[in-house]
Amino acid sequence: MSNKSPDSPDPHSAPANPAETGSDQSNHDMADALSRRGFLSKGGVAAVLGAVGAKIVFSDKMPSGLIPVAMGQEPPPFTVEGKDGLTYLNDRPVNAETPAHLLDDEVTPGSRLFIRNNGHPPAATDIDPETWTLRIEGESCKNPRTFTLPELKKEFKHYTYRLTIECGGNGRSEFNPPATGNQWTVGAVGCPEWTGVRLKDVLEACGIADEAVYIGYYGADIHLSGNPEKDPISRGVPMRKALEDESLLAFAMNGEDLPLMNGHPLRIVCGGWPASVSGKWLKRIVVRNVVHDGEKMTGTSYRVPKHPVQPGTDVPKEDFEIIESMPVKSVTTYPKSGITHSLGELLNVRGHAWAGDLSVKEMWVSVDFGATWQKADLKAPANRLAWQRWTTQLKFPEIGYYEIWARAVDSEGRSQPMVVPGWNPKGYLNNACHRIAVQVV
Repeated sequence: MSNKSPDSPDPHSAPANPAETGSDQSNHDMADALSRRGFLSKGGVAAVLGAVGAKIVFSDKMPSGLIPVAMGQEPPPFTVEGKDGLTYLNDRPVNAETPAHLLDDEVTPGSRLFIRNNGHPPAATDIDPETWTLRIEGESCKNPRTFTLPELKKEFKHYTYRLTIECGGNGRSEFNPPATGNQWTVGAVGCPEWTGVRLKDVLEACGIADEAVYIGYYGADIHLSGNPEKDPISRGVPMRKALEDESLLAFAMNGEDLPLMNGHPLRIVCGGWPASVSGKWLKRIVVRNVVHDGEKMTGTSYRVPKHPVQPGTDVPKEDFEIIESMPVKSVTTYPKSGITHSLGELLNVRGHAWAGDLSVKEMWVSVDFGATWQKADLKAPANRLAWQRWTTQLKFPEIGYYEIWARAVDSEGRSQPMVVPGWNPKGYLNNACHRIAVQVV
């Protein structure tokens, strides 16, 4: 088992980890340093020193109220090679979501799959797929083994599935009172086509003891502090989820090597559950006789209150439970919100719907703020745990502003709510109806 400390920074703390990047702190200092008219206040030079990042030579000769030109220089936009159109929420660690209209593909391209990191990925130059190893061990593993990635590919049958993965905090930005962490809107989700070997085949080859109840993973990502003795994240799933046919040790996405930011060269994919259980840059799996207690498995991380609570409530830790299957949800991917549409013409509308471990049985849309609903066409999933394409056509009665609301119903009859559901301190599991705006002229 890892001997790393459990006190690494919470990925659901304030975005961009301002205490480490210094960016938010610099903005705060400068707000104090500048008067309402934009001039330096008394003692403001000290704050400027921190923002500029160096000693200001001849500062004693600076004209009163002068603001250094460096303060007005914007850093270049942050991007990740191989990603296209993502919205970056922070860069330390890197987290980015996909605007809804860029999720229109039935199979999410690698360039459009969201990024959710807790630490720093291993450097690409440190990754050699030919020598990459995966260790299977733990107190409930009968025959611990170490596999190279080529051995995994050779010894076990390959499977390909479309699997939906979604960050547990997708939709967090809508909670009130606000929850700290990445302020995802609706774009921390995707459904690529994953190829790999079944997790259960590998576990069974190593022997699973009768008392096994959980698996946990460890990756090669690096803690934000740089401390090699700390895990950025180490989560897992119960054996029943680990042994599902669709739970993969994936080495390819859409027929190509995994993108670096999505776990190259090897990761777990457990579709339908919070994406935090689908460990990236996979190096070790432990078979446990207790619920895994790695980083982000304890405390309140990826947990919600067992019972509904009033917004803003301070919930005792013992009243939380681990998130498992994600709730029913949908997104409108066409048209893009904010379009102008001509009165009298039909508007084609489409998107995706998913429901954790379940499937979606119905899809509905509304243009009158939920007063009435029109049933949409809904395709069956490509396989279990894949999202489902829905389509419809809408006609608007008169000129003016409209909102299109989308509402999915799962195979057990549970529907998306029209308002943000189940407030919780970490801002998880928001599955309220997605809304887009249309101006009819």
